[in-house]
Amino acid sequence: MSLTLRTISREQHLAYIQSLPAASHMQVPAWADVKAEWRSESLGWFDKTGQLVGAGLVLYRQLPKIKRYLAYLPEGPVINWYAPNLNDWLEPMLAHLKQQGAFSVKMGPPVVIRRWDAAAIKAGIQDPDVKRLRDVEATHIEPRAFEVADRLRKMGWQQGEDGGAGFGDVQPRYIFQVPLANRSLEDVHKGFNQLWRRNIKKAEKAGVEVVQGGYGELAEWQRLYEITAERDHFRPRPLGYFQRMWTALNNEDPNRMRLYFARHEGENVAAATMLIVGGHVWYSYGASANHKREVRPSNAMQWRMLRDAYAMGATVYDLRGISDSLDETDHLFGLIQFKVGTGGQAAEYLGEWDFPLNKLLHKALDIYMSRR
Repeated sequence: MSLTLRTISREQHLAYIQSLPAASHMQVPAWADVKAEWRSESLGWFDKTGQLVGAGLVLYRQLPKIKRYLAYLPEGPVINWYAPNLNDWLEPMLAHLKQQGAFSVKMGPPVVIRRWDAAAIKAGIQDPDVKRLRDVEATHIEPRAFEVADRLRKMGWQQGEDGGAGFGDVQPRYIFQVPLANRSLEDVHKGFNQLWRRNIKKAEKAGVEVVQGGYGELAEWQRLYEITAERDHFRPRPLGYFQRMWTALNNEDPNRMRLYFARHEGENVAAATMLIVGGHVWYSYGASANHKREVRPSNAMQWRMLRDAYAMGATVYDLRGISDSLDETDHLFGLIQFKVGTGGQAAEYLGEWDFPLNKLLHKALDIYMSRR
């Protein structure tokens, strides 16, 4: 198939995304407004009939003092990754980005290599010889994903080491999802483990109420989020980031971002943000107070969010990143332990890939990133 690539308008880009069953929330045009410190561009691939057949949101980050850029397509571009002529899709993109001053290109093909269901993960956790998800036989393997990886390597794309945990990339390589397509809500609930079902019941009995918030409640969200950050030792994003995210995403689609609170006796004790693109729904950020954890507000909130996603016709509820560690002494083990209770499945993506357009500058960036 003969393809051409050119800059497209935000309207064309959005219309293309809306024509698909789903796409990453980082590939909608409004994501460029969320990442205001980056310059952005919408790219479109056209077939020989002139039909738009692919799109990509490119974020450009300028190097200090010189007009050279890192070009980044998070969880994209949105193209036919299994096309046998993948080079016909990517080579025009590289040529275009080079013309735009890019010295290096980073992208994250939205391609899953392996999946593990909850039963396989639980068996792995109980096996003392298993330390990582990769040590467990996958429930499903996607052979075409390996072919994509081979094609990328032959084209000169490179992949850095992630240390095995899946957090070496900018976006997590391992994620956890609850499939919703072709399942009843009762089936989804039955898929939860006993602890999750018990905790949901405990929250109901304690009177935990889950409500949606709006832009005006983002400051309250931030209060809980900063408590969480201090407890879990991470640097929180500022309130302005979430205000910008809300405004940008919901201006594009009034149902793109939601905010939820779990409330007990009139007090907000947990909160979460939800993102929606087509049939894909993400639990994106979560927060909770240091007290009243015994009334299980997080379980109640997740169950409400999952039910809302189901009611919207979502095909997947995505709990985002996990580590691949199944070692109970690993500080990241709790992530997979909590999420596996939903009865969903872990998925390994192809990870992020780099193409150095200027090897010297690309190497300098590598060194800088490794020393941060």
